[in-house]
Amino acid sequence: MSTQIILPRILQVGEDAALQIPNILESLGCNSPLIITDKMMVTLGYAGRIQESLDEHNISAHIFDDTVPEPTVKSIQAGVEKAREGSYDCIIALGGGSPIDSAKAIAILAKHGGVMQDYRFPRIVTEQGLPVIAVPTTAGTGSEVTKFTIITDETNDEKMLCVGTGFMPIAALVDYKLTVSLPPRITADTGIDALTHAIESYVSKKANPYSEGQAIAAMKLIGPNLRKAYHNGEDKDAREAMMLGSTLAGVAFSNASVALVHGMSRPIGAFFHVPHGLSNAMLLPSVTAYSIPAAPARYADCARAIGIATEQDTNDIANQKLLKELRALNDELSVPTPEEFGIKREAFFGVCQTMAEQALASGSPSNNPIEPSISDMVALYQSLWD
Repeated sequence: MSTQIILPRILQVGEDAALQIPNILESLGCNSPLIITDKMMVTLGYAGRIQESLDEHNISAHIFDDTVPEPTVKSIQAGVEKAREGSYDCIIALGGGSPIDSAKAIAILAKHGGVMQDYRFPRIVTEQGLPVIAVPTTAGTGSEVTKFTIITDETNDEKMLCVGTGFMPIAALVDYKLTVSLPPRITADTGIDALTHAIESYVSKKANPYSEGQAIAAMKLIGPNLRKAYHNGEDKDAREAMMLGSTLAGVAFSNASVALVHGMSRPIGAFFHVPHGLSNAMLLPSVTAYSIPAAPARYADCARAIGIATEQDTNDIANQKLLKELRALNDELSVPTPEEFGIKREAFFGVCQTMAEQALASGSPSNNPIEPSISDMVALYQSLWD
């Protein structure tokens, strides 16, 4: 059986890759870009530097910087209106997963109209929007190389999963130098997000030889370097490894899908405004423990790729080491429990059933080695308080 692999048309990787934007635009025949970013990227000067580099090539670029963390239907609408006002022929998405996800959604709606709810899964979006050139500034989401975007519907606090080739950026410029200024908290949350992408894509029922190779390579890069990047943001070797690892993990899960951690993570973010990587980290140890019995060899491969188990270890020993490592990683990277994050137990337990139903509806849990029931997911949510 064959597997269709979807990637950006152009993938520029390495130091100063972001400086290639003018050349990329020229190769695509684009000369009127809209930069979609957030206010932090403007404050840090990253957006301005892109404008300056484009000015040198006689290309004028406007900036839309009103994206928000965990984008919503309302937040992207302002970007859609901005994109429609000008005669833009492409979008430069600059930032972490939220600006890039926002840009993907804006690119589709600006060209094809409708509302975001029209494009949610199970619809597969094949329409091509405005071309998106993605420039990630975090090593975690992999959004620059995926055919997914996540937008929250404020009317019911649901994080809508939107899927299809229409959301794949036409180009991705992966420059680790843009991550050096990241604070430790964002480094940790996005790094564990990338690790989760790699693990889940490897154990996914939709895994294939191509995605498996990308996932293993990603884990080999992320495993030894996440702590280094967290403790010393100036460690360029660690930053470079994390950036490449994040992109490879993105390629892996875009072509194999994520699983139960992500399915359960999105509702936590929607209901309690927990950053996506952080809610993944909260869930990863317990969901992994729940899932290992259905795929012990696969999870043992993950432990060996991360570098905390050897080829001589049995699968059982490797998996014991994996669970110990995931818990230790959360401790060292100061990942809070839901309670420590400030969520009230009564409020959390009150929506566990709804969160489980939304998780199941997203489709991700069905990719898990063991497909959970609603009651299984409710129990997993509640176990975060044990």
